[in-house]
Amino acid sequence: MRIQNIVLAGSIVLLSGCQSFDQSVTEEHNTQAISIPPMISPEEVIEAKVEVAEVTDVWQRIRLGLSFDVPDQKLVTQYRDWYIKHPQHLKTVSERATPFLYLIVEEIEKRDLPIELALLPIVESAFDPFAYSHGAASGLWQFTSPMARHFGLQMNWWYDGRRDVPAATIAALDMLEYLYKKTDGNWLYAIAAYNTGEGRVINAVKKNKRKGKPTDFWSLALPTETQRYVPQLLALADVIKNADKYGIELYPIDNQANIQVIDVGSQIDLALAAGFADMTTSALHKLNPGYNRWATAPNGPHNLVLPVDKVANFKLAMADTKADDRLNWERYQIKSGDSLGLIAQRYRTTPAALRAVNDIKGNTIIAGRYLLIPVAANDPEQYALSLAQRVKSKQNISRGSEKVDYIVKSGDSFWKIAKAHKVNTAQLARWNNMAPKDTLKIGQKLAIWTGSKNNSSVTRKVHYTVRSGDSLARIASKFKVSINDLVRWNALEKSKYIQPGQKLKLYVDVTKVRA
Repeated sequence: MRIQNIVLAGSIVLLSGCQSFDQSVTEEHNTQAISIPPMISPEEVIEAKVEVAEVTDVWQRIRLGLSFDVPDQKLVTQYRDWYIKHPQHLKTVSERATPFLYLIVEEIEKRDLPIELALLPIVESAFDPFAYSHGAASGLWQFTSPMARHFGLQMNWWYDGRRDVPAATIAALDMLEYLYKKTDGNWLYAIAAYNTGEGRVINAVKKNKRKGKPTDFWSLALPTETQRYVPQLLALADVIKNADKYGIELYPIDNQANIQVIDVGSQIDLALAAGFADMTTSALHKLNPGYNRWATAPNGPHNLVLPVDKVANFKLAMADTKADDRLNWERYQIKSGDSLGLIAQRYRTTPAALRAVNDIKGNTIIAGRYLLIPVAANDPEQYALSLAQRVKSKQNISRGSEKVDYIVKSGDSFWKIAKAHKVNTAQLARWNNMAPKDTLKIGQKLAIWTGSKNNSSVTRKVHYTVRSGDSLARIASKFKVSINDLVRWNALEKSKYIQPGQKLKLYVDVTKVRA
């Protein structure tokens, strides 16, 4: 526009010059020579520069791309009001999103999809990649197992692709693109279908058509959760777009890649990888929540997400380390009565991993011979974000007056166990970081809390700021909790010092503290 204005002004000047020239010819006739001004050379034209403000924050980038209409609907208003009244929620979500949001936005823009989709992990999981729902959905994008496998995510004892953020993001956007096509190019339908399934949405549209009713999303008869799901996303988009107006503070996220996916090529102990990257094991595991155990999966994937500023040194360390040295090994002599299953259970691995490492076909092993067994470099409790430690941490949160450690037997079910101990199945599943639909395994340990909470036991979540002179032992003693609990609750490592100002999360029986 500025360039056009400059060119137009120049044209007016030239035209004025021509009019003056004509007048001078008429008035002065041939009394004097007329000097014609030279044409303006290209070098003399001043080009206008359009100044574009650099986008430095991913949230700013998202705001600029938001395009969905936000209708004046009751549920939209309710959710908008909730977000405005709970600003800390979005601030916490923003902090959690820091490592991954740029990657998600990049992938969405690469596919030319609505930027609103970048907000779905807030609705689904509050940007917690370890989130696990009552419906047996897991990860940032809350995939169920069947859908995860359908869209190419691997899941096994070692690895759960639903929690692998880069992999799950690809799968989630593939699914959303598929749903968009299946619902005739309607994004509200597609988003609703992501929550409840394409069949329900398509059938609801057909039903309304048959009855001569409107077929917009707001007119469809859908499950209550889905009726709330889409308005929540739209309300969130409005709040993000107008964060300043609503007084919402979003933790700033640099508009540049801060993580990189590295294929390490073979199985590696996460503690060793963390050392190569000059990180704590827990810090590395937070970026790689897809790994259930202390190492990457034996047969892959072997991808690791690393901070970009750690990649160079990590690669140098890897180049100096042979593949066989990426794990600790133990030489085990097979005893009479042993089986691959028993040995695998004892060493916290799988029969498949033992077969692969020792080139065994089938399940036959011979007493007296030796097996090479990969073992964790550190104590299992040092891998605080492994599946086993996360379940253990959940099980140890006080829910009643007495805890029972129950071992699952043949024929058991959530319903049967819950009925025998006079609790409900939803509680029992939640206490053990499971969903009621999950399959129980013989020998599995469950935590069962009996006795309702009363005045003799009142557990509260406490946020504690570490002070000068504090230690894990001193804090544990002060709040009458164990050091192991402190380590699990906060994904710490016993070998690392805590720092003044550091925030810790504790689950405290306040009656014991008062005493």
